[in-house]
Amino acid sequence: MGITPGAAVLCVIGAGWLLPALASAQAAAPRALTLAEARAMAQQSSPELEAARQSLAAAAARRRQAGAFANPTLSYSREQTSRDGDASSQDIVAVDQPFEIGGQRGARRAAAEAMHRAAEARHAGTAARVAYDVTRSYAASVAAHRRAALAGTAAEAFQRAARVSRTRLAGGDISGYENRRLLLEAARYAALSAQAVVARDSADRMLASLLGLADSAGFQGTLHLVDTLLPPPLALRADSMVALAITNRAELRAAALDAEAAEFEARLSRAERIPTPVLTGGYKHERIAAGVSASGFVAGVAFPLPIWDRRGGAVDAARAEAARRDAEVDVLRRETVREIGGALESHGALAAQLETLRSQLGEEAGKALAAAETAYAEGEIGLLEWLDSVRAYHEAETTWTTLRAEYIARRAALERLTGATLF
Repeated sequence: MGITPGAAVLCVIGAGWLLPALASAQAAAPRALTLAEARAMAQQSSPELEAARQSLAAAAARRRQAGAFANPTLSYSREQTSRDGDASSQDIVAVDQPFEIGGQRGARRAAAEAMHRAAEARHAGTAARVAYDVTRSYAASVAAHRRAALAGTAAEAFQRAARVSRTRLAGGDISGYENRRLLLEAARYAALSAQAVVARDSADRMLASLLGLADSAGFQGTLHLVDTLLPPPLALRADSMVALAITNRAELRAAALDAEAAEFEARLSRAERIPTPVLTGGYKHERIAAGVSASGFVAGVAFPLPIWDRRGGAVDAARAEAARRDAEVDVLRRETVREIGGALESHGALAAQLETLRSQLGEEAGKALAAAETAYAEGEIGLLEWLDSVRAYHEAETTWTTLRAEYIARRAALERLTGATLF
């Protein structure tokens, strides 16, 4: 929208009060968010994901380091002796280089590579968990907004009915008890509305915390959530989703890669039982008595003798660690199958309940409630019938809203387990 010259003059003249007022109005405006935008924001601001990224960077550095050769050792020594006034000396410069001949370097690189891929899987698992947390919190916040709106609508309806009741009481059409009963019910729904608003704000703060908005100066505690959260029905069968979870679940892939790394570490531990020879090469200069000198090269080889330490304990510990990791993979695989089964079962049950409630609610139910309010105002129905109508509508709509939020949470759990895109 453009700014007219007159408006520009007003902005200049009233800069002392108009601009702060506009800034305050903009700051107070709720933040409009879709679920996709909320997920993207969480991916950028999540400290858990930042920690996973740093772990991945550390694993990449360790993988690079694992391929390094052992450094050579440069040494210098001098020997000097004398007898009966005659002196002799030796100067030796040598380089010692260890050479691994048992495949230790290859096993070390393979283990580091598996650890790096496991760190990648854990990073993906953290991203999936962040997306799950945001989706669940988003659905809970949407439900809290809906419950607050329902409670507010009911409270307003009772306020209108209370005004009608006072008029009818003054005309002698109803008893004092009936009027007091209505006022009591109005107070109860006013309290429910206040509680729903508190719950809505709490849900918004939880979501804002996941998105990194809780400490933002422009965040006023209310989010405008514009996503309807109506995912399509599941197109995958149960056995297909189980197969996807076994293949794609990040935590399971990370555990399998950890087990693979442990196997390579066990192989490295066995390879370290083979002595690593050290080759020596260098230069020697010798000065003998009476000014005679000689020089030449130095060569040698050294082998550690596995007499006291044969690495038996280290090898057994590495084998046991690899077996433990394999067992943990099997445990996690079974847990994954159980979790998929439970999530699918609850997801299907919630879908059936929502479909049943959906056929009973909607626009027609709202019209029926409005008709009941009109009938009570005109004296066609009594207080109890009116109260029953309001309670039934409010409880049914609230139940549908709560079930829908849980349905979205179950769908998000299936998405996290299978790695499939289900929204």
